[in-house]
Amino acid sequence: MFQAPKHPIQSVVILGGGTAGWMTAAALVKLLPQSQLTITLVESDAIGTVGVGEATLPHLRYFNQRLGIDERQFIRETGATFKLGIEFSHWGRQGDAYIHPFGDYGKPANGVNFHHFYTAAKRSDPSLSLDSFSLPVMACKAKRFDFPSTDPQSLLSTYSYAYHIDAGQYARFLRSFSEALGVTRIEGKVVDVITRVSNGEVAALTLENGDRIDGDFFVDCSGFRGQLIEQTLHAGYEDWSHWLPCNRAVAVPSKHAGDPLPYTKAIAREAGWQWQIPLQHRMGNGLVYCDEYMTAQQAEDSLLNALPGAALAQPNHLRFCTGKRQQSWLKNCVAIGLSSGFVEPLESTSIYLIQAAVMKLIELMPQRANMVVKGREYNRYFDHEMTRIRDFLILHYHATQRDDSAFWRYCKTMLIPDSLQEKMTLFTRYGMIEPYRYGLFLEPSWVAVYYGQGIIPQSVDARAVAQHQHDTGAATAAMAELAKQVDESVMQLPTHAAWLNRLHSEHTPVPAGQTASASLYGVRHG
Repeated sequence: MFQAPKHPIQSVVILGGGTAGWMTAAALVKLLPQSQLTITLVESDAIGTVGVGEATLPHLRYFNQRLGIDERQFIRETGATFKLGIEFSHWGRQGDAYIHPFGDYGKPANGVNFHHFYTAAKRSDPSLSLDSFSLPVMACKAKRFDFPSTDPQSLLSTYSYAYHIDAGQYARFLRSFSEALGVTRIEGKVVDVITRVSNGEVAALTLENGDRIDGDFFVDCSGFRGQLIEQTLHAGYEDWSHWLPCNRAVAVPSKHAGDPLPYTKAIAREAGWQWQIPLQHRMGNGLVYCDEYMTAQQAEDSLLNALPGAALAQPNHLRFCTGKRQQSWLKNCVAIGLSSGFVEPLESTSIYLIQAAVMKLIELMPQRANMVVKGREYNRYFDHEMTRIRDFLILHYHATQRDDSAFWRYCKTMLIPDSLQEKMTLFTRYGMIEPYRYGLFLEPSWVAVYYGQGIIPQSVDARAVAQHQHDTGAATAAMAELAKQVDESVMQLPTHAAWLNRLHSEHTPVPAGQTASASLYGVRHG
């Protein structure tokens, strides 16, 4: 007979608010049994949050849906627009651009993935564009958007979508949500962390006013400083800056210069890259760069000179070191958000990593007796997730033909992790992408970056080559028909601007019964 766990965790204390803190609080209070659990969040208005990450991945829809959040209300409260992918400009070569879509390319046939057929066909028809076989890519180019179809047979079900949001407004929205369900917020600055002499665990936080906040389990959402996980417990940090050399950013909001686009822009610059994130009420802008190749003033000038509209605030300068904690869960503390590590916002992974960490914590919420075992499993999971994301981000920098600046020459020639080298060798020689089912970036994402940055395989699946050679005319016709279907499907979609306007009408409901995707690539994977 099942027995209730002995010595359950009864009190959770979250240090820090912002997106990480309030996502954690909202999920814990909503998804865990509350009969004996108290959740307290400690934050200080005097300590600012980073607040530059405003582009998300489709997984956030799943998170919001699990919490029972109404999508229309979320969109209104956060100034959200829709996002079908990310456009990368000047990464492979100056003048090039491609879109990493939230969807697949074409469709497999007889167990062979589409990019093999595409590569075989392109050798006889160099004019073929991979973009033509991705509905979300073509929708981005046409500035169109609609919710995916729930019919798995429809081409309109082969993509997913995310949001561009005001992260500060999202945190405030989740604060109201959490407090209404019983989370206690305490305003105050932590001046001391008390640990237990017996085992070194965190016992309590002491505030500037002298108050003491005791807890059984602590979540560190204190940002880069890692006040609990690093300053108190000394978890250690694994530095990845030799692979991801950008270590500074400058951010500033601006006015729009037209209707918001349904995608994020990542524009490669001399010593880094610039983001443009369209919200309903403003544009989010920033420049990520390496201070070895560019000064803070040069970065600020470069960003301000490239704004799409007038600046709405003073530039905000940030510094960081890419990498991760050697242990994100140590003793009775888990670090979530920037306190656990940072891999820069290139593929909009920051909020996803918060979400993934929170959901894993809920799965493993420990009893006192098994905290070490569950902490070990959490760290194994999080390390694996971070390492795969790290490799995918390094690919963007390393898979370049640019040699026009010292920064890009370094990225092009730097030594890369063995795990990424193996992936690149497998693709460049045979067109194969390491298959794995669980992870953030699966085959379509790797295809987008490889082809988008000019990495073309030397050979592909022999079955695709044989089919093309056997009946070149039929193969060409099939490719043309697929591209035509994509175009026709895209033209059925309303414009992105029209959809945003409709969402502000009380008479335009969000489609009911649609299950949010837990992947990047479409509702059929949810």
